Amino acid sequence: MAAKALRHAIAQAAQRIGQHPRIGVLRQDLLGEPYRFLTLGSFPYVIVYNAARNPPLIMRVLHGARDLQNALRDLQ
Repeated sequence: MAAKALRHAIAQAAQRIGQHPRIGVLRQDLLGEPYRFLTLGSFPYVIVYNAARNPPLIMRVLHGARDLQNALRDLQ
């Protein structure tokens, strides 16, 4: 059941990102523009996406406890 809820939360977040690409926050300490970060409110996950693409492109869905800097190294 938790997996379905997570999948649903990700799908809803992706829809919001598509409608409002600048909804996520900038994290200059991790990646520069055009990448933005959106956390899933009820789950410890973060969506990393390229807001400059049309439609925005989700690059990663990562657990917040991960070493984000290392997990995003190939996007720099």
